[in-house]
Amino acid sequence: MSNLVGQARAAIDTYNMINNNDKIAICVSGGKDSVFLLYVLSQIQNYYPKNFELVAITVDPCFNGKETDYSEIEKLCKTLNIKYTIHRSQLGNLIFTDREEKNPCSLCSRMRKGMLNNMAKELGCNKIALGHNFEDAAETFLMNLLNCGHIGCFSPISYLSRKDIYMIRPLIFCEENKIISAVKQNKLPIIKSSCPANGNTERQNTKELLFSIEKKYPHLRKKIIGAMQRSNIDNWGSNKL
Repeated sequence: MSNLVGQARAAIDTYNMINNNDKIAICVSGGKDSVFLLYVLSQIQNYYPKNFELVAITVDPCFNGKETDYSEIEKLCKTLNIKYTIHRSQLGNLIFTDREEKNPCSLCSRMRKGMLNNMAKELGCNKIALGHNFEDAAETFLMNLLNCGHIGCFSPISYLSRKDIYMIRPLIFCEENKIISAVKQNKLPIIKSSCPANGNTERQNTKELLFSIEKKYPHLRKKIIGAMQRSNIDNWGSNKL
C-alpha cells in the first residue's frame, strides 16, 4: 500500500498536480480505481507540504431506471472526513432506451464528465481528480492508434478553459493489479456497475489485446508509457523525469 501511495505522490509531484489552497473534487464511480483514489488522496492530504481540500462527487446514471446504492461510499467518506455529493441522473435511460446507442460508452463518458464538471464548479472546486491508472493510459494510447489512426492519450493534467477547471490523474503510475490487491487488503467498498455494456466495451477488447501481445513482447505497457514520456505526447514529458 505504501508503495502505491508513493507512486501517486510521484505522479502528483512530477506533473505539479496539486498546489496550495486547491479544492479538489474526486470523481467516484464506485469502481476500484475511483475508490482507491479517494483513499489515497485522503492519505496524502495528511502529510503533503501543500494544503488542499477534498470533496467526493458521484453521478449516478440510474441504469435500468434504478438508483445505485452508494451507502458504503458514504460511510467511507464519513470515516475519511470528506464531504460526499451524489447527483441522480437519467443518463442510463437516455443512452440505452431513448437513443438506443450502439456504441454507448463514448457518449455516456462525455455526458457524465459534463455533469461532474458542473458539480465540481458548484462546489467551488478548481480541480477534478480522475482514477485513470497505468493500464488505462497504455490502453487509451492503443485505442486511439487502432480506432482513430491518432497518436495520443489523455494528459496527466489538463485544463478545461470553458469550465476554468483542471483535471488531474494521480494514479497514472499505479498498476491495476496492485490497486486491486490494495483495495482487497484495505477492505475498501466497491460498487458493482449495472451498466448493460459492462464487460463488453472497446476498452475491454483493447485490454485483452494488450495482454495477448505482451506474451510475445513483455512490458509493452511500460514501453508505451515510456515512449509517451520521451516524446512528450499530450504533455506526458516532464523535466523531472
